[in-house]
Amino acid sequence: MKKVAYIASECVPFIKTGGLADVVGTLPKMFDKKKYDVRVIIPNYMCIPHRFKQNMKYITNFQMDIGDHYQYVGIFYMEYEGVPVYFIDNEYLFSGQTPYGDVKWDIEKFCYFSKAALSILPVIGFKADIVHCHDWQAGMVPVYLKTIFAGNPFFSGMRSIMTIHNLQFQGRWDIEHVRYHSGLPDYLFTSDKLEIHRDASMLKGGLVYADLITTVSNTYAYEIQTPYYGEGLDGLLQARNQSLIGIVNGIDYDTYNPDKDKKLYKTYNTKNFKKNKVANKLGLQKQLGLPVDKDQFVLGIISRLTDQKGLDLVDAVMNDICQDGVQFVVLGTGAPHYEEMFRYYQNFHPAKVSANIYFSDELSHKMYGGCDAILVPSRFEPCGLTQLMALRYGSLPIVRETGGLKDTVIPYNEFEQTGTGFSFANYDPFELLRTINYAKEVFYNQKKSWEAMQLRAMNEDYSWKSSAKRYEEIYQ
Repeated sequence: MKKVAYIASECVPFIKTGGLADVVGTLPKMFDKKKYDVRVIIPNYMCIPHRFKQNMKYITNFQMDIGDHYQYVGIFYMEYEGVPVYFIDNEYLFSGQTPYGDVKWDIEKFCYFSKAALSILPVIGFKADIVHCHDWQAGMVPVYLKTIFAGNPFFSGMRSIMTIHNLQFQGRWDIEHVRYHSGLPDYLFTSDKLEIHRDASMLKGGLVYADLITTVSNTYAYEIQTPYYGEGLDGLLQARNQSLIGIVNGIDYDTYNPDKDKKLYKTYNTKNFKKNKVANKLGLQKQLGLPVDKDQFVLGIISRLTDQKGLDLVDAVMNDICQDGVQFVVLGTGAPHYEEMFRYYQNFHPAKVSANIYFSDELSHKMYGGCDAILVPSRFEPCGLTQLMALRYGSLPIVRETGGLKDTVIPYNEFEQTGTGFSFANYDPFELLRTINYAKEVFYNQKKSWEAMQLRAMNEDYSWKSSAKRYEEIYQ
């Protein structure tokens, strides 16, 4: 039986800020329990909801040396949906209302977490074959494993996988600070190891020392080996490209299922969507105070409102998008100037734009059910989950061809009658506008083709089952 420890800074349902939590919370459930013993290790943040806290069992605690001092390490445990989860407890480091603070403070927190995650393994009697580390917060795990822990027989033969969810975040700070809080020797802070442009990068350490590197789509695995997407690590990733594998994330097909989704106005499936999906559009229009009209082309954005998401392109052509026959619905929060931008357009086009500057899981499901198309024009997108959810609900994605968007959305070809959505290649507002207008034209004038595309989209399989199969191959 293969034993795998997932080490990460977040995990649904306990704590979530992004897609990383979905991966860590969902993937371990997908493996055959007879062949795989998969356990999860995360910090015991103060902000984990009380309903989970009260079900955690205290196991033990010990003192761990890190830097020039000792830190308390407590271990709490619960089983959730068949997966054992361990929580590393330290009130001083894991207090606060959110899992992350400023980077300088987080460096100390996650150096400690990386070392503690390995240190608890002998204590809980779990001799993992593989430690599967996620993003920079667990980046020091492979480093500790191959250096400070290397002489300990308990850890001999233990392999590590480093998964990059977003290369932009690296846990970078000055060398002195990282050296002090990690307690690692001087020789590790050189350009072939942790040093990057006179700083130290925790993610770089993980990428240098991990036995295998994975990332969340094939195209992103290729892109991060180029200077434009490589965030200063493209040289290292080129050098390690034989150990670099792209595996697309999945989504939870029970949670995102238009046939059983209680958050929809009306459920539907591949047999009755032509009749029932429109009820969701009318319900959405009514709820958001837009003119209720089944013949409008309803375009949605469900996103963090940040530069990465390509919203400057939308801004450049927004007045052109809001032409006759289009309604534009936005859901999300983020950079203040993008929040203001969408509020401005709502005031300017009150019958066309609905700006919902907050996050609501309920409304996101209603939008997946009620929109005709979902827009994801990202500058870069390691995997992207929005387009996978859109496909599942038959709301056709309009995406830029980057990362996971390129890997999961097949562009419509009207001659061969293939495709599951629409895409454009260059990061250019007019290309975005042309693609939206083309989608609108197909929606209005090629109804049969549009419905056939919806059916193909809904029949795609981006459940976690197929991703889990790929990970099993790697673990073997």
